[in-house]
Amino acid sequence: MTHDHDLELRPTAAQITAALNPPPGRNGGDVVVETLAGLGATTVFGLPGQHALGMFDALRRSDLRYIGLRVENNAGFAADAYGRITGEAAPLLLSTGPGALTSLAALQEARAASAPVLAISSQIPTAGLGGGRHGYLHELPDQPASFRGVVKSVHTVRAQSQIPSAIAEAWKSALTAPHGPVWVEIPQDVLLAETRLPVVTAVDATPEDLIPRPELTAVAADLLSRAVRPAIIAGGGVVRADASKKLRQLAEKLRAPVVTTPGGKGAFPWNHPLSLQSWLEDRHTTDFLEDADVLLVVGSGLGELSSNYHTFAPRGRVVQIEADLGKLESNHPALGIHADAWHAVQALLETVTERADATAEGRVAELLGRVRERIDSQELTLEQGVLESVRRALPADSPSFWDMTILAYWAWSAFDAKGPNQLHSAQGAGGLGYGFPAALGAAVADPTRPVLAVSGDGGALYSIAELATAKQYDLNVTWLIVDDGGYGILREYMTDAFGEATATELTRPDYVALAESFGVPGVRTSPEALESDLAKALAEPGPSVVVLPAVLRMFAATHLG
Repeated sequence: MTHDHDLELRPTAAQITAALNPPPGRNGGDVVVETLAGLGATTVFGLPGQHALGMFDALRRSDLRYIGLRVENNAGFAADAYGRITGEAAPLLLSTGPGALTSLAALQEARAASAPVLAISSQIPTAGLGGGRHGYLHELPDQPASFRGVVKSVHTVRAQSQIPSAIAEAWKSALTAPHGPVWVEIPQDVLLAETRLPVVTAVDATPEDLIPRPELTAVAADLLSRAVRPAIIAGGGVVRADASKKLRQLAEKLRAPVVTTPGGKGAFPWNHPLSLQSWLEDRHTTDFLEDADVLLVVGSGLGELSSNYHTFAPRGRVVQIEADLGKLESNHPALGIHADAWHAVQALLETVTERADATAEGRVAELLGRVRERIDSQELTLEQGVLESVRRALPADSPSFWDMTILAYWAWSAFDAKGPNQLHSAQGAGGLGYGFPAALGAAVADPTRPVLAVSGDGGALYSIAELATAKQYDLNVTWLIVDDGGYGILREYMTDAFGEATATELTRPDYVALAESFGVPGVRTSPEALESDLAKALAEPGPSVVVLPAVLRMFAATHLG
C-alpha cells in the first residue's frame, strides 16, 4: 500500500548530507532556538538565569533577536504585547524557580486577554527530578503545577529529541483560538549537553481553525434577521480574530447598534452611526442592551467589566460567539456558539437577511446624548480634558498601553482607539505594572510608530527598572505617568466604602530626574500643557517620560442627582 504523500516525506540529497553532518559545538539550547526559528520566530524576550544558560548561549549562534528586560514579569508583559501586535507567539525565556514564578502575573494577564506567549523555562537537572537528589538552587517540588492554573497548556521535556515536538505543540496551542500563553519546561542538563541531533530546519505547527457548527449559525441568523431591536456586544475576541471589518458589515446589514468592551476597544468605528461606543459602565447603556430582543455577543464572556459589574440582566435572547469554551454561557444563558469570531461572523454574514430599521441610528444618538448629560452633570472637566489631550497628542495609528489607573478606567469608556488592536490595558487580570513594559514589547514589534504607555505613580514604581531597557534598545515609547501621590483608585474606593483610605499614600521619587538618570528625557507637565508636551515627546525618536501631577476622579455609572 502506498500513500500520496510518501514522496513529500523523502528528504533531498542535500537534506540527508546536512542531517548526517551537523555542525559541532551545539547543545540542547541550540535545538530550542533552531526550533523557534523554524516556527517563524524572529524575536525572543526574557532574562537569563543559571539553569537556563544553555538557551542563552545558543542565542549567540542564532539569528533570533533577544530583548532582555530587568524583571521576568515585565518581560512577560512585553512578550504579551508583542503577541497582541504581531499575532505571533512571542517566546519568553525564563530560568527555574524564582525566575519562572516571577512571570506568573504577566502570564495570567496574557491568559485573560488571549495573548499568545510561548514561555520556555529551565528546570533543575533531571537527576533531581522525580524524588531524586534535593537541594538544588531554585528547586520547586513540582514546578509545572505552579503554571497549570495560569497558562493554557503545559509541556515538559526530558530529552533533547523531545524539544522540537514539545515547542511545536506549545506554539500550536498558543495560536489556536482562543490564543493564550503556554509553558514549556526543559531541565538544565538537557539544555547544556552537547547534541548530535540534526539541525532543526522547519517545523509544522499550524494552528487549528475553530469553525462554528452550521446548524447553530443558522438558528442565530434566523433570530437576528427577525429581531425588532437587535444589538451587538463586541469583545476582545473580535480583535484577536481580526474580525472587525466583518463585524461592521454584519452590524450594517442588521442595522444593529454595537458597543465594544474594554478588551474590544476599536473593534467598531467610534463615530459610526450605529456605534454605542464603549460606555458599558453606564446604567443607560445597560438598560439599552437589556431592552434588546436579540443580543449578539461576539468574543466576550460578559465578565465583570463587560456586564457593568454583573448588574446586566438581558431580557431578550442572547447569542454568544466565544472561542474559549469555559466562557461560553458561563454568565448568561444563550445560544452558545463555540467558534473563532472571524469564522462565526462570516457565517452569519452569509446567512442573515438584511433588516430595515429607521429607528436604530436615532436610538443610538439618543443614548449617547443621555450618557453625555450624565457625565457633564458630575463636574469632571479636568478628567475629560486630560483624556482629550492624550487623544489629540497620540497619532491615530499609534498603539497605547494602559496600566490599572484612573485615567485607564476613563479610557475603557471614553477613549476613541481609532482602530482595532490599538488600545490595550491590563483589565483582563487587573495586575499593576503592565503599561510600560507592554509598550516596550509593542515598540519592538513595530518600531515605525511611537507607542504610548500610561501609568499612575503607583503602577509606575512596578516598572521603573525598564527605563534601562527602553534606553538600551532605544525604543520609541513615551511613558505618561499621572502622579496623584498614591494608589488613586484604591483611595477613592476606600473613601467611598469606609469614609477614609488606608495604605494608599506613597512616597515616590522625582520621576523626571529619575528618567534623566537613565538617560531618558523627562518633562513635568500640567493639564493645560499636556497635549503639546505629550505630542512633542511622541514625535521625538527613542524613549521619553512625561509626568502629570494631577488627582483625577472616576465618573459615577449613574446620575447622582
